[in-house]
Amino acid sequence: NLYNDQGKYAEAEPLLVRALSIREEQLGAMHPDTATSLNNLAQLYDDQGKYAEAEPLYVRALSIREQALGPEHPSTATSLNNLAKLYQAQGRYAEAEPLYQRALHIREQQLGLEHPAVALTLDNLANLYRKQEKYVEAEPLYQQALHILEQQLGSGHPDVAQVMYDIARLWEAQGNDKEASIWYTRALTIRERTLGVQHPKTQKTQARLTALHNKLEQHAQVAQLSSIQSEL
Repeated sequence: NLYNDQGKYAEAEPLLVRALSIREEQLGAMHPDTATSLNNLAQLYDDQGKYAEAEPLYVRALSIREQALGPEHPSTATSLNNLAKLYQAQGRYAEAEPLYQRALHIREQQLGLEHPAVALTLDNLANLYRKQEKYVEAEPLYQQALHILEQQLGSGHPDVAQVMYDIARLWEAQGNDKEASIWYTRALTIRERTLGVQHPKTQKTQARLTALHNKLEQHAQVAQLSSIQSEL
């Protein structure tokens, strides 16, 4: 998991596969710890966009947790949330939303309204709405998620940076590039400090910010040229 968080996928995979094998052999195919290994390996594939490999592992982990831990357990909510994220990444929005809603309900009931896990599901649900251009529905969820994470984890936490990055995406989708630039910059500052400049998330944030700055500069040049032409 440490390697996965650092984007070192090649180092992480054999360890996760080995852990899963041990747990299946020693604890059994339906043990909650086996579900944890399935979830972790699925997360690795998910992070690399290998959705076909990730989905059956997520589905199996969810099934184990529902049976072994119960349908209202926080770990069940984790599986629901992760499977919903996978569906969202594939554009399967109608399948993702009810899973997010169920995960959010479980986490609010079992963990409390101010728990970081609640914030992460709020952020994920907001992303789903953003991708469907439901911006009015998305914004308050982002703000609620950001408030919870800043209060519970601190303003410099990587999860806070993720929500800031997603808020930037929201503003950019609505054509407010200046506001988006502010949020990308805040996210980038945190990610550079906590994840390092070589981390995939840091590099992705830098790339989006650079593209946005180039776009703003081009717009400024066009506006300046138009102003000069109007004076001639």
